[in-house]
Amino acid sequence: MKKLIYLATCSALAISPFAQAVVIRHDVPDLKYRIQEAQAPAIANLPHEGHGVLIAPRWILTAAHAAIWHPVTQVMLNGKCRKVARLVVHEGYRKLPDTLTKAGADVAPAIAFLAAIDDLALIELAEPVSDVQPVALYLGQDEAGKPMQLIGMGATGNGEHGQPPHASHRTALRRAFNVVSTADVRWLGYVFDSGPGAHPLEGMSGNGDSGGPVLVEENGQWKLAGLTSWTHATGKIGEWKPGTYGSRAFAVRVSRYLDWIGRVIGTDAPPAQGVGNR
Repeated sequence: MKKLIYLATCSALAISPFAQAVVIRHDVPDLKYRIQEAQAPAIANLPHEGHGVLIAPRWILTAAHAAIWHPVTQVMLNGKCRKVARLVVHEGYRKLPDTLTKAGADVAPAIAFLAAIDDLALIELAEPVSDVQPVALYLGQDEAGKPMQLIGMGATGNGEHGQPPHASHRTALRRAFNVVSTADVRWLGYVFDSGPGAHPLEGMSGNGDSGGPVLVEENGQWKLAGLTSWTHATGKIGEWKPGTYGSRAFAVRVSRYLDWIGRVIGTDAPPAQGVGNR
């Protein structure tokens, strides 16, 4: 359900010049948020919408819901199509039941369902990547309170008006900043703030940004701490408007899953990243 979770192409990568990804401040020009894809070469584009992050030469980490709604046989990474060998979905992931997504239903049961799943998957590439440096994983447990950046090329809008209901889910690449406000068992949470207390490039993820990175800085290096997953909603399904100021969004907390990642990718993990050591 694209109004509740960010269902996040080598098949459809054309970007409309009129489309705008990350939901931004209403009082800051859109161009200040835009970045070139060459500035984020380790971010993979999944078919149609959604992202993943290269964490080892053969492995891309993503949100499970972004990778299971249609076959993923190839991804786009650093301007090249890369063939996929297999998809490994975390055993704790469950698909959101259709019974919880009917228009007019109370959104609370769907939100409770999303909060209780392990929304994580690994994509194994057919060939190792040699032209892109994998992103290091954040190994700490102290994410709360840290400045963060998020990157994606999904739908956009602004905090004053929200994300338009029929906005394209594949647009231009954008980067915004925020602060990790909560770090619980599965999720990193943050709030889309406004006004003088907000970051000059404050923002939150939009539909189609699923699986995209949430990065925190450690010793001058931005490391992967989370993956865009879902946003909190209230009221009735079909009536809630995403992307307005005060919205709360949640990213998969990567540090929780270091052991699982290590078990899946094994010796493919670069030692410097410490994958599987926790």
